[in-house]
Amino acid sequence: MQREVSRNNLESLCQSRLFTGIAPDDIPQMLKCLSATRKEYAKDEMVVREGDYVDDVGIILQGSAQSTKLNVKGKQIIVSLHYPGGYTAVLTAASRGRRCPMSVQAIEPLEVLFIPIQNILSRCTKLCMGHEQLLGNLFDSIAERALELHDRNDCLIMPTIRDKVLTYLTRVMRDAGTETFTIPFDREAMAEYLDVDRSALSRELAWMKRDGLIEFCRNEFRLLSKAVEKDIH
Repeated sequence: MQREVSRNNLESLCQSRLFTGIAPDDIPQMLKCLSATRKEYAKDEMVVREGDYVDDVGIILQGSAQSTKLNVKGKQIIVSLHYPGGYTAVLTAASRGRRCPMSVQAIEPLEVLFIPIQNILSRCTKLCMGHEQLLGNLFDSIAERALELHDRNDCLIMPTIRDKVLTYLTRVMRDAGTETFTIPFDREAMAEYLDVDRSALSRELAWMKRDGLIEFCRNEFRLLSKAVEKDIH
């Protein structure tokens, strides 16, 4: 690596599913065996461009990023957000030879740790105790990422803006475990994520508030009982 792992970066790696079950004290030595490298990105800088070949698993150490792609009309769509402990293009890295179907861009100053996928898949020559655990964790990480994309697809296949919004907000509420929760998007980003027009989204949110389905202030939302009953039925 370019330098020793800082305490904050080590905490981010411990949050990553890739290092689940591996003692924090063992991680720095494992990173040396895996030939991991760290890279910094400025705000708005591209980490991966749509169509790139990706051979490394990228783990966010500090900052946040977003995965985006262009639809057939050339409009940018937000696919997902990435925070410390999360991944960049892990599915593409594991697919061997496929081009990345989306771009990854820094939302703010970003640090990413890159580990060559081949070094994770290959048998460790130094017989590190955690390498087998790491390999199993990689498959868990791939499944986790695939399910995240499945959750977003649940929103996209809904026929109306209202249904898209309710599907998304219900999932966030369940993940948060509270009726009142904060979403990670402003209105423009929320419209991109749901693949709808921003003005149409703003109108629909106002109508949903009028109809007693939701309450909101900026990006803090509350699903009312009427909306929860609609989702159940």
